[in-house]
Amino acid sequence: MPSPLIETLLILQDRDTKRLGLEAQLKAVPKDIAAVEAKIAGEKSAINGAKAEVMGLETKKKLLETEIGSAESKLAKYKTQQSQVRKNEEYQALGHEIETTQKQIGDFEGQELELMYGLDEAKKKFAAAEGVLKANISGHETRIKTLGERAVSLAAELKDAQTAVATAREPVSEPARRLYDRIAVRTQPVVVSSHGGNCNGCHLKISNEVETAARGKGPLGPNQLATCENCGRIVYWEG
Repeated sequence: MPSPLIETLLILQDRDTKRLGLEAQLKAVPKDIAAVEAKIAGEKSAINGAKAEVMGLETKKKLLETEIGSAESKLAKYKTQQSQVRKNEEYQALGHEIETTQKQIGDFEGQELELMYGLDEAKKKFAAAEGVLKANISGHETRIKTLGERAVSLAAELKDAQTAVATAREPVSEPARRLYDRIAVRTQPVVVSSHGGNCNGCHLKISNEVETAARGKGPLGPNQLATCENCGRIVYWEG
């Protein structure tokens, strides 16, 4: 059975473990929020990308409509001029221009049909993607809200845990507290049992002197704290 001193240290360690766990969880919240915010940025980027594709096609369609309008105006001008000329050479030259312009308009109209089809598909794709991505963003925002609420809850729990640690430290003797704190800085847990001649912290064999002290049979009896010569933890005899 652990000595009263070891029991006070085990209680302190239990409270300290809870405090450290809460601190780690609270420290992780900002990172978790940042990760979710990165996902939101990714979703918004995807929406903007799909929207940019639609806008790009709409711009091309407007430019093509302008080209078609210009070609049609040119065609009407050539036809008017052809009806007014008297020389055969001029008539034929304008006929060639009319034929070239008509072909050009036909090519433009073919491109326009392809653009209209592509634009229609892009709009459908954008509408579908926007719905899914906005739903995802909404879910991410809910997650951020939950994480914020969790941070508040953890902060309150941590405050209580810190009070519990302070209370648990009071019955521990000053030398034992100093030893505990020194070990706690570099390793956890601080206090471990020994069984079968082994330290349950590092699982290596302890010396007979350490085991004797851990059993409470050293020069100072139960008030002597034994430390593992391998890992430095405080060890007590479990039996």
